[in-house]
Amino acid sequence: MSDEAPLGALDGVRIVDLTQMLAGPFCTQLLADQGAEIIKVEPLDGDHTRIVGPYHDDDKLRAFGGYFASVNRNKRSIAIDLKRPEGRDLVMRLCKDADAVVENYRGGVMDRLGLGYEALHERYPKLVYATIRGFGDWRTGRSPYTDWPAYDVVAQAFGGVMAITGPDKTTPMKVGPGIGDLMPATMCAFGMVSAIFRAHKTGCGQFVDVGMVDAILSLCERIVHQHAYTGGVPTPEGNHHPLLCPFGMFPAKDGFVTIAAHADTHWPSLCRLIGRPELGTDPRLATVQDRRANQDEIITAVSAFTSRRTKKELLAHLGGQVPFAPVNDVRDIFSDPHFAARDMIVSVPHPGLNHETRVAGVAIKMTETPGRVRHRAPLLGEHTDRYLTELGLEAAEIAHLRAEKIVA
Repeated sequence: MSDEAPLGALDGVRIVDLTQMLAGPFCTQLLADQGAEIIKVEPLDGDHTRIVGPYHDDDKLRAFGGYFASVNRNKRSIAIDLKRPEGRDLVMRLCKDADAVVENYRGGVMDRLGLGYEALHERYPKLVYATIRGFGDWRTGRSPYTDWPAYDVVAQAFGGVMAITGPDKTTPMKVGPGIGDLMPATMCAFGMVSAIFRAHKTGCGQFVDVGMVDAILSLCERIVHQHAYTGGVPTPEGNHHPLLCPFGMFPAKDGFVTIAAHADTHWPSLCRLIGRPELGTDPRLATVQDRRANQDEIITAVSAFTSRRTKKELLAHLGGQVPFAPVNDVRDIFSDPHFAARDMIVSVPHPGLNHETRVAGVAIKMTETPGRVRHRAPLLGEHTDRYLTELGLEAAEIAHLRAEKIVA
C-alpha cells in the first residue's frame, strides 16, 4: 500500500465530500479507490462513525474503529464547523477547483447553510452536485416522503427487498449487509462520474440525485416485471429461486453450499455428479419450466447428496463442473486462495496499532489504471492545514481559525 504509481483512472478529479455514516462515504471511497482526490469535510467532532468501532484490542489511541476504516480509506480529512459563516466560506472556496461536491444531509440543510445546489452552481457552473437521500431530492421529483429521514433498514423495507427475502412466504427479512446504503452509494458514484465526464465536455455541471429507496427498487427489478406481466405479488422464497431449479442453497455436512444447475447445459452434469444420471434424461424434468414444477423432488435428490459431504469435499467434487459455491463465513474468505489472488483482503496501517490490520479490497479491476488502497483512513482534520494553506491562508490565520473552533 503506497502513494506510488500507477495512478488511478480518476487521477486529477477532485471531490469535496460532505457525507457521513455509510452511503456517502462508501460512494466517495469507490471514487477514491480509482484515484480521485477526496477531501472529506467533517464536523469538528468528526464523522459519527469514527466512534462506532469495533476497535482492535491493541488499539490504545482509538481515533477511529473498523467501521470508519472500512469506508474512508484513500481520503483526506479537513474538519470545519459549517454552522459558522467562516467555515461555510472555506467550503465554498474548496469547491472552486473541485469537479464535484457530494452530501447526504436531509433535504434543505445545505440550502439553509448557503451551500445548496443553486448557490454553488451559480458560482461554479461546471461543478457537479450530488446527493444521496432516503426518498430523493425535490429537484428531481418531489416525493410525499421527501423530508423523511431514512437508514438502511428503511430503504430495504420501502424499496421491496425485505418482502422477497426470508425463510418462508410469511417472514420478510433484512438483507445482511447494508445494501440500503451501499446500493445507492454505488449508483451515486456512477452518476457522479457520468456527470463529471459530461461537464468536462460541455463545461456545464448538474444535479445528481439518488434516492435510497429508489436504488433498492432498481435492485429488485424482478418484482416489477413479475407483477406487471402476471399480476402476482412475489413473496420470500427462502433459499431457492421462484423461477429456476436447482438454483439455491443446499445442506452440507458442516454447513451449506449453493448450486445453480438449472440450465440445460448443467442439469445433466449435476445429475451425473450426484449419482442420479437418470434424472438428467427424465422427460418430466426436461425443461427449465419442468424442473421448476418438480422443484421439491429435485431439491430432495440434491440435498441427499450434499448433506453427506463437507463443504470442502463438495467444492472438490462439484467446483468447476457446475455453478457451485460453499456458503463462506469470513474465516473461509480469509483463507481462500481466490481472495488472496484477487487482492480482496488488504493490509493497512491503523493509528494506535504497531501492526497492520485488514479491510476489504477493491473489486473493480483495471489493467492500466488499477484501483487500489493507497493509504489508510485519515485522522480527524489530518489534512486541514494542507488544504487551508492551498487556499492561501497563512499559518497565523489557520491558528486563529483553530483557536476560534472554526476548524480542527
